[in-house]
Parts: sequence; C-alpha cells; structure tokens
Amino acid sequence: MRAEEIREMSDADIRTRVAEMEEERFRLKFRSATETLEDPLRLRTIRRDIARLKTIQRERELAASAETTTRRTTKRPRARR
Repeated sequence: MRAEEIREMSDADIRTRVAEMEEERFRLKFRSATETLEDPLRLRTIRRDIARLKTIQRERELAASAETTTRRTTKRPRARR
C-alpha cells in the first residue's frame, strides 16, 4: 500500500484498515510460531503498511490541532500592558 493511496482514504477507512491489518498480523504471527508460513515476508509488509497508515493518521491529527491552535491565537488580540 502506497502513501498516496492512503492519503486518498478517509479517517474512518484508515482506522478500519489499521484494525484489519493488526488482526491479520496477529494471526500470521501466531501461525508462524506453530507452522511455517508460505510467505514469511508478508509479516514485514503488514508491519510496514500499519506504520504508514498510523503515520498518515498522526499527520492528520497534528494538522488538525495546528489549525485549531492558529484559529485560537488569531481570533483574540493581545491586551497591551
């Protein structure tokens, strides 16, 4: 999954996708302990995709909080002393 594809997703879609991938990662990790996996590199791919999703999710949170902060500071003029 590419970052460009993730940026096109909504916040709810990202949260859903993270939950799905974390569940898939858990299942694969559990299976890898009991048997050999067909594609062991899938664990790495899933882990990196989860990191990408969470990174973009955090970027959006920071952008929203920065936007809120700038609104607060620009609306109120400072009193002179």
